[in-house]
Amino acid sequence: MQVTPSNSLLIIYHSMTRGTHQMVQACAAAAQNEPNVNVIVKHASQTEASDVLNANGLIFATPEYLGSMSGIMKDCFDRTYYACLEKIVGRPYALMVCAGSDGQGAVRQIERIVTGWRLKPVAPPVIVNVSAQTPERILSDKRLSESQLSPCIELGNLFAAGLAMGLF
Repeated sequence: MQVTPSNSLLIIYHSMTRGTHQMVQACAAAAQNEPNVNVIVKHASQTEASDVLNANGLIFATPEYLGSMSGIMKDCFDRTYYACLEKIVGRPYALMVCAGSDGQGAVRQIERIVTGWRLKPVAPPVIVNVSAQTPERILSDKRLSESQLSPCIELGNLFAAGLAMGLF
């Protein structure tokens, strides 16, 4: 049986145009304000099954591409899924999506995967809609506003406080 470190929050992300990365930075900074939580931020391409197994809580952050999670985030799940299956049941998770439209495709995909892991959602998905609908806007670096980052900060505060208090 694997022993997990106390109050460890792993944020797994992918970002190509910096929108999702800004969301992760805001969420992680807020979570790090809780002294009893160790916040670990890992790019999806660098995340291994051992990282997932050692985390007490997980936040997945992805851009939505063509109505789906990013390919690199999917690759992360492909590489870690079976090694973690039945070993992380009941752990808390949350989800953040940076989307050009509604973000629901990426949310549905990840929710299906984490349902197989039997993770427990602790908050509704945070979807930041950047309304990028042209090739130029889709591919351009994003600069999120304070109001767009606010739900990410709230999620970081909520998740870290819940871990620290043993609520999940």
